[in-house]
Amino acid sequence: MKTLDLKKDLKHLYAPSAKKVEILQVPKLQFAMIDGAIEKGKEPGNSPGFQEATQALYSISYTLKFMLKKRKTDPVDYPVMALEGLWWVEDGFFDITVKDNWFYTLMILQPDVITGDVFAEGLEQVRRKKGDSPALSQLRRAHFEEGLCAQIMHIGPYATEPATIERMRAFAIENGYRDRVGPNGKHHEIYLGDPRKADPAKLKTVLRHPIEKVK
Repeated sequence: MKTLDLKKDLKHLYAPSAKKVEILQVPKLQFAMIDGAIEKGKEPGNSPGFQEATQALYSISYTLKFMLKKRKTDPVDYPVMALEGLWWVEDGFFDITVKDNWFYTLMILQPDVITGDVFAEGLEQVRRKKGDSPALSQLRRAHFEEGLCAQIMHIGPYATEPATIERMRAFAIENGYRDRVGPNGKHHEIYLGDPRKADPAKLKTVLRHPIEKVK
């Protein structure tokens, strides 16, 4: 059986330093994706739509993993990767402390062996097992190329992210870059811990912002 060590191969994207901001070029990668918006008066932790979208993503990701691992011809094993979120607003400047106007694309990285046909078969398996749902019908397989970015590992509760984001923005400015989050870019979080189980002080979240060189 062939094994894909995605966590090792993509360590620079999913295990950055918490001590320093890094500038990197993020290549085109393949994901299972789903779009949504946080309901008024809610936030990600208590949004019904967000929870349904998350469940749908994990359902398709684990189904695909075991489909490929158990297939008789050319079986492949690989880890299910972390949940990621692209966040933005459509009514002004993105403010991480105001959450009920956020739009999102949730996604989980998929290896290149997941073709369109394999993805469609995986969706059918999930539907047969769990029944259809609005979230499942919105799942898609797509490529995303983030390009030039600044990133850092945030350690601690989500509420303390703004200070880490300011570090990232200040570093970008000092090195001649402009943060593109806003009309031209999306705030990116990669969730390496489960907030329901982890000590909030030790929770790890990769923060990544698209940037551009100031001319």
